[in-house]
Amino acid sequence: MPPRTHSAWSRTLGQLALVLGVGLMLGFATGHVWPVLALTALGVVAWHYWRLRKLLVRLTSRRHMPLPQGTGVWNELEGLLHEQQDDVRNRKRRLVAMLRAYRAAAAALPDAVVVVERNSQRVQWFNEAATPLLGLRYPQDIGMPLGERLQPLQVAHWLSRGRHAEPILDAPSPVSPDMRLSLRLIPYSEELWLLVARDVSKMMRLEHMRRDFVANVSHELRTPLTVVHGYLDMLDPDEQPEWAPMLKEMQHQSQRMTQLVEDLLTLSRLEAQDGVEEDAVSMASMLATLKREAEALSQGKHAISVSDEAGVDLCGSTRELHSAFSNLVSNAVRYTPAGGSIDIRFARDADGVALSVRDSGYGIPPAHLPRITERFYRVSTSRSRESGGTGLGLAIVKHVLNLHQARLDIHSEVGRGSTFSCHFGNGRVLARETTQVGAPA
Repeated sequence: MPPRTHSAWSRTLGQLALVLGVGLMLGFATGHVWPVLALTALGVVAWHYWRLRKLLVRLTSRRHMPLPQGTGVWNELEGLLHEQQDDVRNRKRRLVAMLRAYRAAAAALPDAVVVVERNSQRVQWFNEAATPLLGLRYPQDIGMPLGERLQPLQVAHWLSRGRHAEPILDAPSPVSPDMRLSLRLIPYSEELWLLVARDVSKMMRLEHMRRDFVANVSHELRTPLTVVHGYLDMLDPDEQPEWAPMLKEMQHQSQRMTQLVEDLLTLSRLEAQDGVEEDAVSMASMLATLKREAEALSQGKHAISVSDEAGVDLCGSTRELHSAFSNLVSNAVRYTPAGGSIDIRFARDADGVALSVRDSGYGIPPAHLPRITERFYRVSTSRSRESGGTGLGLAIVKHVLNLHQARLDIHSEVGRGSTFSCHFGNGRVLARETTQVGAPA
């Protein structure tokens, strides 16, 4: 018990003893000890009940307890309640101030923020940016289904996926189709989710300008490179032996430049595509072609094996898939030292099929794996240039797989090699026709 409370309790007991003592003296003086003492005790009890009732009335009326004057248990109790009420009021003020600050911060955000109820998908709250970006109006849209309010944008199915909803990177705004939005669903409690919409119109315009620039420049470079190739082919190093090293290096660099232009044009074409051809891709012929290309590029320096364990074909574009698979195989040959092994395996996995290319090459440090599919990203610049790579191969692979609703998994260990796996869902798997099994490669 705190000293202050102990002191108040002691004073109350002293006052009680004093009152009973006075009553006892009066009883002796009047000759009626017990009746006077009983009346005195009843008076003490009545006084305490009166203080208790007074305290209860103040508490139930939610009135602020005044600072008590005097000593005693009841004064101490009222003092403690007064301090607790002040503490609660201060906490409420701080909470209200924090809530106002959070709402002001949310209102100042350039992104639209919408609080959505999980089960009903109804709007609980939104900030000011949700009006120009999503067309939500206050207060009529509070409590309304979000999917209906964002028409013609179809998001009901996307919202129903909850935690598994992938971000929508480019979608037309319900306010104007010229405005492009990126949407992200963030579950932050069991009952409420957060929808964040950002205006990416400017970024998308810049991206289109970049694509057009790369495509146009790459296309225009084709003609001068063709001319350079023609003149280089006309030069005979036997006529000027001292020029032979220079001519060889010029031919190598012009070929590398030509490959870079072709890769840029391929990447620009893939980025502009919304879908791919839905043809039957013969994987038996594809694997045979990949083996021939790997052996031609390796020139007998590596042990190359191909296994077809799935026994099925794929639905998609033969041209695009060959481009992706060929890039993986050529990378494996380039970055595997002589005497290493390269295994190409086509097999079933948990939710479809996968084509994997495993090598025993240098390996990739873990820090580089998240960025390995970016354009022109190189783990080792010198090694990439020596091998003739353009830095666009894995970016092409990623775009081709995205168009086929597939994914690329990369597992690598420095000094032990890498495995690049292209995973296709069951929707891309086709039964192989009997006539294709024995078809010549």
